[in-house]
Amino acid sequence: MNTGAEFPAQRREDAKFAKVNDINAFAASVVDAALEVHRELGAGLLESAYCAALDMELSQRGIAVQRECDVACFYKGTELGMSYRMDMVVGDCVVVEVKAVQDLLPVHHAQLLTYLRLSGHRLGLLINFNVPLLKGSIKRIANQL
Repeated sequence: MNTGAEFPAQRREDAKFAKVNDINAFAASVVDAALEVHRELGAGLLESAYCAALDMELSQRGIAVQRECDVACFYKGTELGMSYRMDMVVGDCVVVEVKAVQDLLPVHHAQLLTYLRLSGHRLGLLINFNVPLLKGSIKRIANQL
């Protein structure tokens, strides 16, 4: 687990060139791991518990995970001196936003899309663990993929 990682400009540029097949393979691994976490823990926990369990599950599978990654916000080329925090980046190419809410709302989709734009990553997964069946609560969001 790597907490507090930053995504400077060069990392954002590198992320843009990740191969689509690699991105899809990492996304499939995240979905498989999330299904396992949900089978084990069920619904009703806090987001932080699901993040920790998902990190553990992916790490046990040999997949690199960065947690609580800061991504800077710019306005007209100038950094605003603030950052946002992505829940996790898997394989240095898939942004994962974990939720434990009643329903996913448009603001959750917008949040992930913003993280994708700011970090330069091309694919994100929005996963809501607070449901009886996880399969329908995993949303795939692409940024110029």
